[in-house]
Amino acid sequence: MLNFSLMISEEIEQTMLDKILEAERPRRRVLTARIPLLSKPVVAGRRFVSKIRNLFRNDIAREKSLQFFDCVVARHQSVLIRKLGDSDMRLQKQKVQNLRLAAEALNGLVIYPGEVFSFWETIGKPTREKGYVDGMLLSNGRVVEGVGGGLCQMSNLLCWLMLHGPLEIVERYHHSLDVFPDSGRVLPFGSGATVFYNYVDLKMKNISNQPLQLKVWLTDEHLKAQLLTVERMPEKYHVFQKDHSFARKSGRYYRFNEICREKKVEGQVVAEEKIFTNFAPVLYEIDDQYVRENGHELVVFETMKDLVRLVKIAS
Repeated sequence: MLNFSLMISEEIEQTMLDKILEAERPRRRVLTARIPLLSKPVVAGRRFVSKIRNLFRNDIAREKSLQFFDCVVARHQSVLIRKLGDSDMRLQKQKVQNLRLAAEALNGLVIYPGEVFSFWETIGKPTREKGYVDGMLLSNGRVVEGVGGGLCQMSNLLCWLMLHGPLEIVERYHHSLDVFPDSGRVLPFGSGATVFYNYVDLKMKNISNQPLQLKVWLTDEHLKAQLLTVERMPEKYHVFQKDHSFARKSGRYYRFNEICREKKVEGQVVAEEKIFTNFAPVLYEIDDQYVRENGHELVVFETMKDLVRLVKIAS
């Protein structure tokens, strides 16, 4: 029998169903999918517009210093090489070079109060001339090779790091598909940020009264980062997920959660906010047993003619 948890509220169940029905709704194919030759000029146009917009912004953080601030606000690390489904490990190993170059560009960046961190404005365009190599990219749920591939590991790490400091999201995107099964996952599903030069960006604004600084480096096994400041901050931030669950409808699986953040002062919660909601169709092989064995909650929707109803089955 299904291991269905009754902890999911009716409101969340309805939200999940709405998103599933939206995902199932036939959509008109975008122009670049119907005419692939237009893809490159469309991307080039978007990149040009994004570059011009950023050029005239006076709030983008650009100053760097290798004199690092004394106080650590938050720290995080991720394993450099890990197995992702049946992806080519060669690309996993090559991405380390890309992460090393990106770390050099990010290391020491100072974000003054009111300034906005921009992933792409800091790193710049990844090119072979700069030393970037082919790594793994995701395109419409497919693994492809591309120059600068693997930089999403950096944007994921920085997003999680900055959520634990006094910054607010200005721009952030997540993958619209759940491509790989969990393999050594230590962070909640959908807590990172996907990037694609330069119009799919990660932007975070410093909302404190102190300058913040990034310290980013690689060891033999890990990508590491710290968020620093001049003086100790009384507030601490706790990021967590709510209502993490899988849903099944018409034989297809979907994944859902909400990412929330608490602000604490002297150990007391003074504010809580929902940062974003994640929903994605699952592309890898999965069944009810997988959900049960991994301790996840499952919501099952059953279709009968034009009626969709929730099937609540407890183990």
